[in-house]
Amino acid sequence: MDKRFEALQQWLEQVLGFSNYQIAPASADASFRRYFRVRHNDSSHIVMDAPPGKEDCKPFIHLSGILDKLGLHVPVIKEMDLKQGFLLMTDLGTQVYLDKLNTDTADALYGDAIKALIRMQTYKGNNIPDYDRVLLLNEMELFREWYLGRHLNLELDHKQQAMIDNAFALLAEEALSQPRVLVHRDYHSRNLMLCEKNNPGILDFQDAVIGPVTYDLVSLLRDCYISWPLQQVQDWVFGYYQQATQAGILNNIDLPQLQYWFDLMGIQRHLKAAGIFARLNYRDGKPGYLDDIPRTLGYVKVVAANYPQLSDFAAFVELITRDTELTAES
Repeated sequence: MDKRFEALQQWLEQVLGFSNYQIAPASADASFRRYFRVRHNDSSHIVMDAPPGKEDCKPFIHLSGILDKLGLHVPVIKEMDLKQGFLLMTDLGTQVYLDKLNTDTADALYGDAIKALIRMQTYKGNNIPDYDRVLLLNEMELFREWYLGRHLNLELDHKQQAMIDNAFALLAEEALSQPRVLVHRDYHSRNLMLCEKNNPGILDFQDAVIGPVTYDLVSLLRDCYISWPLQQVQDWVFGYYQQATQAGILNNIDLPQLQYWFDLMGIQRHLKAAGIFARLNYRDGKPGYLDDIPRTLGYVKVVAANYPQLSDFAAFVELITRDTELTAES
């Protein structure tokens, strides 16, 4: 029996006065949150179920207000019950970017997403957590703990541990050297909705921080769920560079510097993502994300190999992924 779902229905019916409504799951989530689409009186809303003690609604509410004031298209909160962890919000529709992206639509859809990103990065404020060194390193440790340790059952020797430590330190240092902006942290094709007006709709922003300028750009363009040719990605990066420079986000920064930061930021993010995908399988019983690890670590192998300071780490990732592929084929 799903007691939280019963409590959610009671809230809709007894507190909000909903009757003769239809409710169905709206989306999957890589967390303890659940989302339901509620159709009532010819209107559609989304209900977030965020179990207290596991999820905190307040950051979502806080960021929703900030992004809305910036003119970004985010869900508007209509009703809330923080004690139970329920939010009733406007519905941004069912057309997820991932389902609509193809060679014909990509330029337009990414163009809209980059414009929205630029607007988000113009935010000036100090009431959002900092993306500091501790958080950057802790995220990469997920790769060592959950992918290398739990998924591959690797026992690393001292030399390998030191090599990984050095790579993590370099990636964190380069991330911290970048201009700092509002960072969504999951700005990718599963959290962007195709909308007729003010495209895209933006979801899942509750973990936003103030951090590296390239983080969301690499989340968008080197997506863990869909990949694009290198030249096309570089063209989009150049388009971002022009707009961000004009907006005053990038001051006295040339394109090669941005590209370098973009590449190394991507390695940091993809190491974190591989660890999270493994954790989702073993801790949370969500095995579907394992299918996204080869693409995610594929970025790491290709990009890290271009930088001499990461050559040992690139060779290590190449070796472990090759061994994994051979095992899968045997």
